[in-house]
Amino acid sequence: MRTGVRIGVDVGKARIGVARSDPHGMLATPVETVPRAAGGDADLVRIAAIAAELEAFEAVVGLPLNLRGERTPSTDDAERFAHALAAHPAAADLAVRLVDERLSTVSAQGQLRAAGKRAKQSRSIIDQAAAVVILQHALDIERSTGAAPGHAAEATTTTTVTEEATE
Repeated sequence: MRTGVRIGVDVGKARIGVARSDPHGMLATPVETVPRAAGGDADLVRIAAIAAELEAFEAVVGLPLNLRGERTPSTDDAERFAHALAAHPAAADLAVRLVDERLSTVSAQGQLRAAGKRAKQSRSIIDQAAAVVILQHALDIERSTGAAPGHAAEATTTTTVTEEATE
């Protein structure tokens, strides 16, 4: 198991949930909900700043596939975001990996319901909880296999990503 802090990222249309691991990669905890930038790169800059503040060496971005493992429009959006984060100058020292996140938001909502929270009142908390589920899953995979989870996101220019996102 690699040591060092990792951040988990749940990319949504309006918000991005962020979680962190402890330095030993045992436990994921919620950090923050970042507003999704409609244009520009404020969301990428904030996530890179969180990673720098926590001295994280890796970001694990959830890749939302459908239950059959097929791509969806959300898959493409999360993938574009991960590639843009990997290419962003503010995240130059941050490795970015994409990890299957099927049902992470559903799992997070269930956990919050069990804790007595109503989903409508807890939207930003749900995003953070989903990031926790994604990151914890990645940590568990790495602990059981000894290999980094998912696959690396290749850097692409943010201009290309922004143009694709607006089409």
